[in-house]
Amino acid sequence: MHPIHPPVVEPCEVIQGLRCKECGHFYEKDSPVYVCEYDFGPLEVVYDYEKLKGKLTREVIESRPNNLWRYRELLPVESEPEVGLYSGWTPLVKADRLAAELGVAELYIKDDSVNHPTFSYKDRVVSVALSRAKEQGYRTVSCASTGNLGNSVSAHAARAGFDTYIFIPAGLEVGKIVGSLVYNPKVIEIDGNYDDVNRFCSEMADKYSWAFVNVNLRPYYTEGAKTYGFEIAEQLGWKLPQNIVVPVAGGTILPRVYRSFRELVELDLVEDNSPRFFAAQAAGCSPIATAIKEESEVFRPVKPKTIAKSIAIGNPADGYEVMDIARKTGGWGEDATDEEIIDAIKILAQCEGIFTETAGGTTLAVAKKLVEQGRIPRDESLVVCITGNGMKTQEAVANHVGQTHLIQPTVESFERNCLPMDEAFVPEVGAVGAIV
Repeated sequence: MHPIHPPVVEPCEVIQGLRCKECGHFYEKDSPVYVCEYDFGPLEVVYDYEKLKGKLTREVIESRPNNLWRYRELLPVESEPEVGLYSGWTPLVKADRLAAELGVAELYIKDDSVNHPTFSYKDRVVSVALSRAKEQGYRTVSCASTGNLGNSVSAHAARAGFDTYIFIPAGLEVGKIVGSLVYNPKVIEIDGNYDDVNRFCSEMADKYSWAFVNVNLRPYYTEGAKTYGFEIAEQLGWKLPQNIVVPVAGGTILPRVYRSFRELVELDLVEDNSPRFFAAQAAGCSPIATAIKEESEVFRPVKPKTIAKSIAIGNPADGYEVMDIARKTGGWGEDATDEEIIDAIKILAQCEGIFTETAGGTTLAVAKKLVEQGRIPRDESLVVCITGNGMKTQEAVANHVGQTHLIQPTVESFERNCLPMDEAFVPEVGAVGAIV
């Protein structure tokens, strides 16, 4: 069976063009611009929702294969998608043991640590960006990355047949570097932080006719993050959570999850219960959370210093939109120290069997703080966004977990070295070899 079902309305009838989020200037959908020519504001895709009302129904979506393209009418690709046919539809885990640990009644983990093929939420945005790149005839794709995006671009580009260049800041975790190199892209380390890499890629995008997924394809790339929100609502039984905690790096995912909820309300697919949005950052790179807590209208770019390297972006591109959404929904911004991040990684693993990277540890640590502060009511539903896999950042917790036990292959050696001194070995009644 083909992974994609035909759209209920042809995408060319739904996708209207691009609009500046600052001044509202409209651009035709095939315009080569990716920032507003009048005020340099970010652009977003404009859809004709009226054409979808009554046609894109819950039943239509539920009948489709379990991948992110089940929401294809709300994604900016007109031709048949060619990338990400097995990405998305990750678990929404009802985390009862973790809920008890945090002291809340209803807690869910949206777990993109198992997303296909590179175990992070970036597989969503890259699926859309590279499908759009195919549509526009690009042959070479590239990105600025703190690791997860580079992994995803490398993997999807290999399958789609693109030439690939990945630009990263020096000093990333080995797991994330290898996670790109295995697909045989050209990986270039820049002597600087992510913001230096991003500025460099913006210059490269002006010179080379390449598809930089988070530069000249950014209006399309960001739309892929909406599928994270669409899935949460559908997996909750077509309901919106009352509270959601989202990690903030460049600020892509939180505004797009917010937009996904608004689109579902617009299409009468869910009721509007006005969810509160909370922004989670690491204390060593928290320009957004700091501005929210200081009630400032501007944020101050910072130089990152945190173990949470995947969200260590000191000058977030969508930072002001994150601040606006957190405030107008009644949410907040908070940060977590490196120690709190490590503790949260361990708690999630030990309560729910989910091993997340440092970004996920940040999000859970912040959620715990917000509950303790009373900003998230203990009797309301809460979704915590886990966006990456801990196998990529093992260095962060390697010195904070237990050690192995080396013993001889005898029962006596096991009992002497591995059992508490006062614990004798007594077979359970009914156990194999026990006297019953």
